[in-house]
Amino acid sequence: MVHMTEIEAALARVIDPELGADIVDLGMVKNVQIDGGTVTVKIALTIAACPLRNQIENEVVRKLKAVPGVIDVEIEIGAMTQAERTALMERARLRAREQAEPTMVHPNTRVVAVSSGKGGVGKSSLSANLALAIAGQGHRVGLLDADIWGFSIPRILGLGGERLEAGAEGKIIPAESHGLQVVSTGLLLDDEDTALMWRGLMLSKALEQFLRDVAWPQDLDYLLLDMPPGTGDVQMALARLLPQAEMVVVTTPQLAAQKVAARVADMARRSHMPVIGVIENMSGFTAPDGRHYPLFGSGGGNALAEDLGVELLGAVPIDPRVAEGGDAGSPVVVVEPDSAAAVAIATAAKALTSLLPPIADDGCSARLTLVAEQLAKMG
Repeated sequence: MVHMTEIEAALARVIDPELGADIVDLGMVKNVQIDGGTVTVKIALTIAACPLRNQIENEVVRKLKAVPGVIDVEIEIGAMTQAERTALMERARLRAREQAEPTMVHPNTRVVAVSSGKGGVGKSSLSANLALAIAGQGHRVGLLDADIWGFSIPRILGLGGERLEAGAEGKIIPAESHGLQVVSTGLLLDDEDTALMWRGLMLSKALEQFLRDVAWPQDLDYLLLDMPPGTGDVQMALARLLPQAEMVVVTTPQLAAQKVAARVADMARRSHMPVIGVIENMSGFTAPDGRHYPLFGSGGGNALAEDLGVELLGAVPIDPRVAEGGDAGSPVVVVEPDSAAAVAIATAAKALTSLLPPIADDGCSARLTLVAEQLAKMG
């Protein structure tokens, strides 16, 4: 006679290869029926056409046929609802958070990865100015230049002559600019023209060092990461090292840029990293006579936000003072706070912090959850 407890135990040994958790814990097993020696299992996948469907089905059959008394296994495949997919992602993120190795980033620090699908959309300038705008709201902010090859944050923030130094216990001390705590590979080199000829493993190891060997202040409200463009090693390492990270996607109004930006959002979804909003950069140019010119088209930011089901946090117009300030180490939100670009960036920063308030400002349940997580990590 086949017992349900044995069937459930066997199903709990079937691991979803993408999410790294068993299909019972992930809520993918919807129904089990036993009729003599035949077991029928209904499984809901994230999408019915999941590429891993055959692998999961085969594992279910193999595990169940090992149960004494099971002669035949029938599997019914369905698709999860949107609510079920959301719950699954939350469980997967919780597991990743529990299993992540510790970093020097405090659990109360909000981590925001400023990302783009491709280069040339002004992501680094936006990251630096966005961090400064958030700091201007009275928050303590760190900025990590995770674009290991294409670092530009030191120049934008006027840190060309600064170098990172070791402090107590050999930990790296962040540089400081305009009140921001800043780390970049550019602050390790004597010449910013030096090419870093590193391959994938070294890139992810560099990010790991910046998170584990830097003495990030424990009272940081936000840590912004200026991510490299695309969906490569650094992005995947971030999802593993900081599972609490959330993403802001930067695009231009151009349709091609919007489509490429959608890929980085898809990577975030696959890595269980929430996308909290979209910022459209280079959103047209307004001439001194007041006429507006959509040099890179229009609507890309709105379209991407709608496709992703998130907010358009802001639309930043083309302003020569952004580039000029970046080259001179004088960010536009600091030296030209009333300019159209600076105002748009400040608006985006306000929208971001409204959606993602500092942990200390969250409700009691959020604080209790954080305490429970910290106690669990302490054993």
